[in-house]
Amino acid sequence: MSTDAIVLLKQDHKEVRRLFKEFQQAGKDATARKGHLVDKIIELLTVHTYIENEVMYPRVRELLPDLEDDVLESYEEHHVADLLVVELAGMKATDERFDAKTSVLIESVTHHIEEEEQEWFPKVREGLGRKALQEIGADLLEAKQKAPKRPSQPSALKKTVDAVIS
Repeated sequence: MSTDAIVLLKQDHKEVRRLFKEFQQAGKDATARKGHLVDKIIELLTVHTYIENEVMYPRVRELLPDLEDDVLESYEEHHVADLLVVELAGMKATDERFDAKTSVLIESVTHHIEEEEQEWFPKVREGLGRKALQEIGADLLEAKQKAPKRPSQPSALKKTVDAVIS
């Protein structure tokens, strides 16, 4: 199995896209199925954003300072996705805005994935090379083992989310 960081992250992206497609094709009356799919999406995105935020982005920022603006933008895109994930984790699939909120998450994350794969990953691959990407990949796999599977909800964020939902 490859430990190339970009290969590993692209595998996660592929799985996320598959779940997004299943959600979009589930149909209006598939509430239970959609709830199950969103639970899987939440878990996958929580783990994925954790390993990128804790391992990939800091390492790229350190080793390729010219990509700092890209890294900072990625942190912000993750922040937006994290807010939506926290809100979705507190909702039921029968809630009025569940499908709409999931659709916004899908659009946001799809945009982020496309930017990473088409623009950012090629720059990172060129700048770091194979050995560094394998080392980072090994660290990503290690971080994945201890990554949270559900979003944490700090009390201040919970108050904001509760205010928005009510």
